Amino acid sequence: MNILKVQNVSKTYGKGEQQVQALKNISFEVEQGEFVAIVGTSGSGKSTLLHILGGVDRPDQGSVIIEDTDIFGLNNSKLAVFRRRQIGIIYQFYNLIPVLNVEENMTLPIDLDQQKVDQEYLEQLIKMLGLEGRRNHLPSELSGGQQQRVSIGRAILAHPALLLADEPTGNLDSKNRDEVMQILKRANKEYHQTLILITHDESIALQADRIITMADGEIISDEKIRR
Repeated sequence: MNILKVQNVSKTYGKGEQQVQALKNISFEVEQGEFVAIVGTSGSGKSTLLHILGGVDRPDQGSVIIEDTDIFGLNNSKLAVFRRRQIGIIYQFYNLIPVLNVEENMTLPIDLDQQKVDQEYLEQLIKMLGLEGRRNHLPSELSGGQQQRVSIGRAILAHPALLLADEPTGNLDSKNRDEVMQILKRANKEYHQTLILITHDESIALQADRIITMADGEIISDEKIRR
């Protein structure tokens, strides 16, 4: 079952001589529960693509369909609600709220949406993330790896249809990188989270089910990983 369908998506920034075509007629599909890595050099368009998949930016043309909803057919307020409920985003630099503790940061999107937190699932995630002894700590009291774990928990607590990760290990040392990847793969396999991850790290990309390679705003290869 396809959970994501991207059809003929294009995006251009700037005007005249400063114009840059970031995406050129991009199309692909992702199955539910799949782990897809997107790779490419800087300027290849992969971050622009991720922002569009997350509803953070709008394409000039084309459609992004998540669970049968054309997200850019929604107005801004409805898109914001859809994004909170159906899309989890993990960034390289955590984006945690400094004055909120671990548990409060994880539940913030659900609280803002005025929905009820699934306490049983929250407890499962805190344990899976190894944050049992840190739940009342502020971000400033956590290591980089612990902060990234909190951002992962925040992204998946609402059971989103799609989990997007933008260089989630790019700011971590090798030990924390490996731990974060184990957590993401566990969320993908045990919690059936569909995961799309951008990375420059070939060793991380090779852990995915599939690698999409981009260059100059286009997909130049799309291949399954054989194990």
